[in-house]
Amino acid sequence: MQIEELYNIFRKHPLVTTDSRECPEGSIFFALKGESFNGNQFAAKALEQGCAYAVVDEKAYAPEGDERYILVDDCLSTLQQLARHHRRTLGTRIIGVTGTNGKTTTKELIAAVLSEKYNVLYTQGNFNNHIGVPKTLLRLTPEHDIAVVEMGANHPGEIRTLTSIVEPDCGIITNVGMAHLEGFGSFEGVVRTKGELYDFLRTREGSVVFIHDDNEHLKGIAQGLTLVRYGTGQRTDLCATGEVMSCTPAINIRWRHGAGEWNEVSTHLIGTYNLANLLAAACIGLYFGVSQEQVCHAMANYTPSNNRSQLTVTAHNSLVVDAYNANPTSMAAALSNFRDIQATRKMVIIGAMRELGSQSEAEHQRLIDMLKESAFDTVWLVGDEFAPIECEFRKFHDVDEVKEAIAQQQPQGYYILIKGSNSTRLFQLPPLL
Repeated sequence: MQIEELYNIFRKHPLVTTDSRECPEGSIFFALKGESFNGNQFAAKALEQGCAYAVVDEKAYAPEGDERYILVDDCLSTLQQLARHHRRTLGTRIIGVTGTNGKTTTKELIAAVLSEKYNVLYTQGNFNNHIGVPKTLLRLTPEHDIAVVEMGANHPGEIRTLTSIVEPDCGIITNVGMAHLEGFGSFEGVVRTKGELYDFLRTREGSVVFIHDDNEHLKGIAQGLTLVRYGTGQRTDLCATGEVMSCTPAINIRWRHGAGEWNEVSTHLIGTYNLANLLAAACIGLYFGVSQEQVCHAMANYTPSNNRSQLTVTAHNSLVVDAYNANPTSMAAALSNFRDIQATRKMVIIGAMRELGSQSEAEHQRLIDMLKESAFDTVWLVGDEFAPIECEFRKFHDVDEVKEAIAQQQPQGYYILIKGSNSTRLFQLPPLL
């Protein structure tokens, strides 16, 4: 079946699913494959559960004469082609977002700011990969004025693939840092891969890049692009500039447009490193005609979720929860910020940083050195990556051992930072503290 034919079916059934356990009535099921599953085996079940059609790529799972089964060469490729076709048909303005750290928070802040004036579609949760991105695009409707699409990667070429599907009109790389080195090979590999967004935008007439003017790595790969800049300090030639006024522990900032009057905003975001994310959202909002008052309103009312820079006050402790992901760059920023928070007793529960390849031990040693310098009252390290490194801090094999320690010691009266890679499952700890 050609994409145009499939698209005609999609227009009558504009809802897709890749999970046979979630089959809304009249939706289209795509039988994707993974290392341990074959979606084709669940096509019949998906139809029974309410799907109108099942897209399969193995003839054995497409009964002869049953028009509800759509046989294609490759289900994933077809899903991606369908998403691109839908994107092209609607012609919605799209902002592509990628970066090592902060891309999800930045995406949500951009969406919050733009929603003050527009009907905005944006990536939900962490649907930022080769499956999540096309599913996001297929949620576009003619009613949407603009879309903010997050794109993630842990191997070279992945951003190139995603931009070929999204075809963004504008883009932002939040930053580049030490992450997924196992896949990228080096920091330079990170820069090249994230820079694939810039490479695409160079080919798109009228494209715009929103760039953090403080970041020399990004400026170094942005030649030949139309740039709209944001940054810190007292510069008056930037679209949006600003600075942190206080951190108690949520940050309060002031920002302005060019050489204009200062705007002061109290946010719900923990971490001075979020200043760049806030300024990015302000810059993009201003570019698209959102007023400064509307930008301030969106900033002040945005509340983080998904274990990203969240402050949770329990009956026993105050928790700074940043347990969705961790790499050397984000870990250094989180510890530096936590050090500056005024509190009588501080405790950190740090999970291992994954996917660092041959640099893992050196980066974990550097992390422990940073923790020693910080002189926190209590430090717990979680994950076998810390095992070979000598230090006085308490070490745990996994989160289950931490749970046992919490049950025995019942820490109380602490400000506690919880940060680690998602696979360390530290997000399970807040209810116990």
